[in-house]
Amino acid sequence: MLAVLCVLMLAGLFHFRSSERRNVLLTAFFLALGLSGLWSADKLSELGMTHGGGVLHEIAIIALGMVIIRLFGLSFFRLIIPVARVDAPRILEDIVVFVGYVVWGLFRMRQAGVEISSLVTTSAIITAVAAFSMQDTLGNILSGVALQLDDSLELGQWVKAGDVSGKVLQIGWRSTMIETRNGETIVIPNAWLMKNSFQIIGKRFRGNGLQWRRWVWFELSWDLPPARVIEVMQTAARDAGIATMATEPAPQAVLMELKNGLARYALRYWLTDFARDDPTDSQVRAHVMIALLRNNLPLAADSHNLWMTKDNEKTAQMRHDQALGQRIEAIRQVSLFADFSDDELHQLADHLIYAPFEAGDIVSRQGAVAHWLYILTQGEVDIWHDYDKADRQLLGHLSACSFFGEMGLMTGAPRSATVVATTYVECFRLDRHAFETIITARPGMADTISKILAQRLADNKLHWPQDTGASSPAPSELLARIKHFFGLD
Repeated sequence: MLAVLCVLMLAGLFHFRSSERRNVLLTAFFLALGLSGLWSADKLSELGMTHGGGVLHEIAIIALGMVIIRLFGLSFFRLIIPVARVDAPRILEDIVVFVGYVVWGLFRMRQAGVEISSLVTTSAIITAVAAFSMQDTLGNILSGVALQLDDSLELGQWVKAGDVSGKVLQIGWRSTMIETRNGETIVIPNAWLMKNSFQIIGKRFRGNGLQWRRWVWFELSWDLPPARVIEVMQTAARDAGIATMATEPAPQAVLMELKNGLARYALRYWLTDFARDDPTDSQVRAHVMIALLRNNLPLAADSHNLWMTKDNEKTAQMRHDQALGQRIEAIRQVSLFADFSDDELHQLADHLIYAPFEAGDIVSRQGAVAHWLYILTQGEVDIWHDYDKADRQLLGHLSACSFFGEMGLMTGAPRSATVVATTYVECFRLDRHAFETIITARPGMADTISKILAQRLADNKLHWPQDTGASSPAPSELLARIKHFFGLD
């Protein structure tokens, strides 16, 4: 009956556990060897060699018992346990089989007439001496048992222990083997893992497998608009189509630090193949770097470098003329200044103030008294009534080549609405004092401006019908307010 059961277990292991066939064949070989030992012992006894036959018989019985215990262990832990969907650590199997060997050995010794109690007493002394002399080895063994029983480590996991990073190949009784990306196999004593912290790399996302967040760093000049840099970096990473980069969660760019004239950005993405960390980082750097250069956002030079340029009046004048030309073009977009001469436009342009805003910034707040006008050259803004209230109303939307705040500049009136940047915004701001010199020199200009301003307010009422403010003032009323504000009465 036992022989039939052994054959069935061997057949089941060989069929259902193809990865264990070498182990199964080895177990079958030792089983056959034990049976051959029994047959040989019987033949020796028949030939009159009773003592030799008895010794060989006992050896064969002990060997057969150990083989059968091993076979039962293999069947239980590698056939029955997996069917029950229980993941038992391999070291538990080794412990159970080892205990079975010890019990079987003590049983056979008892059968042979050995006094077990005296043997245990003697063994305890020997064990104490051996444990003291082998405490490091025993510490590693016990640590290996603990690591597997509490599932701290699993085969195939990627870990970082000290300066070593790699994939767990084997968790043995004494040590753990880790294979690095360079093909090196690192052997780490289990006791070291128990005494020190180690990192298990990768986070499991539902349905997406293991993923590991990587950081790729870029340094740019601090005066580049962060919103634009972040948008370019994220778009470049998402459109790169890198196979080992997860699409969900999406890559994310963040501004991490401002120091020594540099803005330090990080492009964070999730890696799906841990063995290809450096190649994937390289691909990300290449795509992002090219995208930054393509959008005129070059990487910054080393902050410790000293850059010296020879300057003179000619180059300084060229830079001034270029900046002045950009400001003049911005002013020409404003209908209020359509009647201005070139000299007057130059005079205004010299007083324009560069004013950038990040998405979400409040550019101008309703009710505030601010004697300046904004010329929007890049980005978009929303116009809100009662922005700070729950029932706020969206009055309108402005994009580049627009202007707002003209009533504050021309009459000193409080802001009638709140302007909020919806994207990164670049503006030029024109203050009252820059405009005052021109209108004081040409008082007749106030009449023209009042008519343009009245038409502008009427157009706003048509575009923003939700506005609950008063009706638009007449040109004559606006003229009186302009003259009073600038002292032209």
